Amino acid sequence: MFERLKEDIDCVFDRDPAARNTLEVVTAYPGLHAVLMHRLSHILWVRGFKWFARLNSHIARFFTGIEIHPGVKIGRRFFIDHGMGVVIGETAEIGDDCTLYHGVTLGGTSWEKGKRHPTLKNAVVVGAGAKVLGPITIGADSRIGSNAVVVKDVPKNATVVGVPGRIAGSMEKSEANAEERKKTAERLGFAAYGQVRDMSDPLSQAVDSMLDHAKLIENELEQIKSKLAQLELEPPQTKIPIKGKEKS
Repeated sequence: MFERLKEDIDCVFDRDPAARNTLEVVTAYPGLHAVLMHRLSHILWVRGFKWFARLNSHIARFFTGIEIHPGVKIGRRFFIDHGMGVVIGETAEIGDDCTLYHGVTLGGTSWEKGKRHPTLKNAVVVGAGAKVLGPITIGADSRIGSNAVVVKDVPKNATVVGVPGRIAGSMEKSEANAEERKKTAERLGFAAYGQVRDMSDPLSQAVDSMLDHAKLIENELEQIKSKLAQLELEPPQTKIPIKGKEKS
């Protein structure tokens, strides 16, 4: 019990650079208060004291602005940053190391009993104002962009943006080519400041494609030059104009 409490406190320091000391976190972080009160509510709920569980969660909502049904299953090191307006429905399930920002809804899409709320696997981050609706699963290490509306399953390591939510990028794929694209952009004199690893959009995807294509062309030119050198032929000197300058 005390180990879980320590984890809940420590994870605040890991994910909020504004947290300065333990006293401040324990006394002035409504997200932490909501999580701790929910853990008590959930114990009461599973032991059959459902009215007391609902009353405790109602009190927590009054003081924190965060509504978590006592039936929700929450893993370890769960952090709600700011928290005002967060709503989490009864059959939602949240894995370890997840983070929610203010205005997030983990809601249902029907009045039928049974599983009707989302499942968040480990290390999911849900941005401010996002709505994740229905008995869907959000894969581990995924990111839900601010104000996105997600109504379909999301694979692991994905980034979802927009209304309705669409997968805008995969961190696994982005990481594989990110360093090469950066080097290519530097050689071409282009600063890809708009390239954000896990929040790609159609424009950035187009830029990524051009950088990948440029890399392929460079590799092919190097092979051609190598062959010409073997034949003792002088390869042409290619000049690339860059911002009024020329680069060989």
